Amino acid sequence: MSSKITRYPGTEVDLRDLEAGKILSSRYETVLKYAWTSGVAIGRFLEGLREGEIWGRSCKVCGRVMVPPRMYCEEDFRETDEWVKLKDTGKVNTFSISYVNNDASRRKEPIVVSVVEIDGASPGMGILHLLGDVEPSKVKIGMKVKAKWVPRSERKGAITDIAYFRPRGKQ
Repeated sequence: MSSKITRYPGTEVDLRDLEAGKILSSRYETVLKYAWTSGVAIGRFLEGLREGEIWGRSCKVCGRVMVPPRMYCEEDFRETDEWVKLKDTGKVNTFSISYVNNDASRRKEPIVVSVVEIDGASPGMGILHLLGDVEPSKVKIGMKVKAKWVPRSERKGAITDIAYFRPRGKQ
């Protein structure tokens, strides 16, 4: 047997009383200020991108090399051990051909979004990024790719310092 509550204890506030000023209320708007940090691991990773380098972290216990880097190994529940400079090459782990923009509008020409396993990192470790200089119908799982870097003078220390990954051998 269940009983429904039809009335809560206390005095109900009537909107007319509020508008008439019979109930004390105050209104304020807050200005929130905050700072955000990328942390040690991602900070070093982003600095490396500005220099045209991809950095990972290794764990001596499980032997994994992680990219993006982490300061803590989620397999062994311990701090990672050292920085590892990786190649700017890899292979396509998975991909999607997308006709949708970031704002959900339709694209006329598709983009190819991929997880690229970086050479020197452990299997399954990779970067989500765009593929370029390739017809979408030609993209295959396992396809070998290389980073296409934006010009050094335009780099900002962001993942977009890699313009995209393209099939190896493309200049």
